[in-house]
Amino acid sequence: MRVDGKVVLITGASEGIGAACASAFRRRGARLSLTARSQEKLEQAGGAEALVTPGDLRAAEVRAQVVERTLERFGSVDILINNAGVGLYTPAWHAPMPLVRQMFEINLFAALEMIQLVVPHMRRQRGGAIVNVGSIAGKITLPWLTLYSASKYALGALGDGLRMELQRDGIQVTTVCPGHVTTGFSDHALQGRPPDAVIRARRFAISPERCAEAIVRGVQRGARTVMAPPSGWILVVLERLIPSLVDRQMARMCHSSEQAE
Repeated sequence: MRVDGKVVLITGASEGIGAACASAFRRRGARLSLTARSQEKLEQAGGAEALVTPGDLRAAEVRAQVVERTLERFGSVDILINNAGVGLYTPAWHAPMPLVRQMFEINLFAALEMIQLVVPHMRRQRGGAIVNVGSIAGKITLPWLTLYSASKYALGALGDGLRMELQRDGIQVTTVCPGHVTTGFSDHALQGRPPDAVIRARRFAISPERCAEAIVRGVQRGARTVMAPPSGWILVVLERLIPSLVDRQMARMCHSSEQAE
């Protein structure tokens, strides 16, 4: 899909991958509709011509408002980037259920409702693209982020089903699986912190800008899955071929230090 002149709606666009996506699509001539909680950061990310709608995406009325304002301004939504997400560094067996529900509301249900709001318009225009920013944790469970992994596995399954449901409507669906990216993800987690071994592994992280470029290229070529960086596929393949070895290594990393609870 060509992105020049397309209307791109990006959630979680105030910083990190979302803000980098805004910049990457803007450079290619796309028109932007951005949402996140901080209006100031959205304006910085989108530039003078972007439509910004600040609000908490956990609220159904905010989701509806974002889409309504986008259609009022631009008349269409060509590309939806479901990027908003949050982590939870807490063992699944005693995670506070209010926090679990909050995480799933942001990571899965907000994305689903945004899809439900834009797909009718995409179907009428006989085309579009949906990009769900998941995680490598949606391909292989990270035990320090077990419930986050569950939410991203669910998002991946949603994308796979949508791809088949919407194929005849000319709507492409892409799942993005970032690995380590230098964002404030850990700082914004609902609870806890990553193990020390995971923190040390951040030296292999990629920049949000590199991840955003991979997302744009994925949209342009109609990719089914984008792994960023591509080396993440090595871990996925190892988990399929020698799962017990990967389990042991992951457990060792998980218990390398006490996690905050």
